[in-house]
Amino acid sequence: MLFRSLAAAALIVVTTVLPLPALAQDDEPRWSIAIHGGAGTIRREDMTPEREAAYRAALQQALDAGTRILEEGGSALDAIEAAILLMEDDPKFNAGRGAVYTWEGAHEFDASIMDGRDRDAGAVAGVTGIRHPILLARKVMTDSPHVMLAGQGAEQFAAEQGLETMPPEWFGTEARREALERMKADKLSALDVDIKFGTVGAVALDRDGNMAAGTSTGGMTGKRWGRIGDAPVIGAGTYADNRSCAVSATGWGEYFIRVGVAKSICERLLMVRNFESTSAGLRATGPGFAQILADSVMDDVKRLGGDGGIILVTAAGETLYSFNTAGMYRGRATSAGVSEVAIYADEEQPSDR
Repeated sequence: MLFRSLAAAALIVVTTVLPLPALAQDDEPRWSIAIHGGAGTIRREDMTPEREAAYRAALQQALDAGTRILEEGGSALDAIEAAILLMEDDPKFNAGRGAVYTWEGAHEFDASIMDGRDRDAGAVAGVTGIRHPILLARKVMTDSPHVMLAGQGAEQFAAEQGLETMPPEWFGTEARREALERMKADKLSALDVDIKFGTVGAVALDRDGNMAAGTSTGGMTGKRWGRIGDAPVIGAGTYADNRSCAVSATGWGEYFIRVGVAKSICERLLMVRNFESTSAGLRATGPGFAQILADSVMDDVKRLGGDGGIILVTAAGETLYSFNTAGMYRGRATSAGVSEVAIYADEEQPSDR
């Protein structure tokens, strides 16, 4: 039934979208990158001009780091890593330095990374003291036979790999400490004090046509009992497949896990592409179709009661966002000359191609 529904949707959309432009032989191969730094209740009235400028500058810096690698012919994996490393060190985001506090007043990090070439992946969950969890996730992918490591075992592996650690106080910020104290004093939920989900992530397509996705987070304020969200779960918070797309998510992790957000988007796009290839030249995957599929998955999250957002790149080089919140810290750049960062839901998004 799902295949029939997608096929029907394709027949409708084909009349309203344009075909993807073919690359001329002398055209440069396309590359693209998108980043996010959290989605949630992000409103203009809650922002000072100085704070807004600081967030835009931080997003642009991370975007530029990934862009430089892609411009120079580097890999999608290296590009997303470069972008995420900067955001993990920036206390404005909930990943690495600046991560939220657990109920016990500690910091526990989750991260994952995926290579769209062969769908190799690495993830870590509930680790402490690791300066760059995304580097540890990549080491799990490249230097271990496993996909996910957790807790003390992951930390032991990090030590064996020579990854940098930092003392607990290096990760803490006054704003995050205040959020935990307010949560406990007023008996609030994490959603009451986490006005945004500050998870960071990046997705990219390189000149060789390879895609990658990565996500890193400190989780939710006051999390207990070793709670793990969607960020380290391959298929929920992170997914990359050269045949369709790369996705990184940010939001209320329990719902993203239940929906399998990242893989659902890529799988739906792949199904439509496969349908197209067997349907006598039917062109259903032009600009705008990936947005429809991504929005449909995020609508599913919303129906269940969850919120958040995703960033996505396609095999054709499209970069897009989909979120059901008041805002999402985000940015994207492409070989066609697009370079932009945005915060609020109502900001105009010019063509990404």
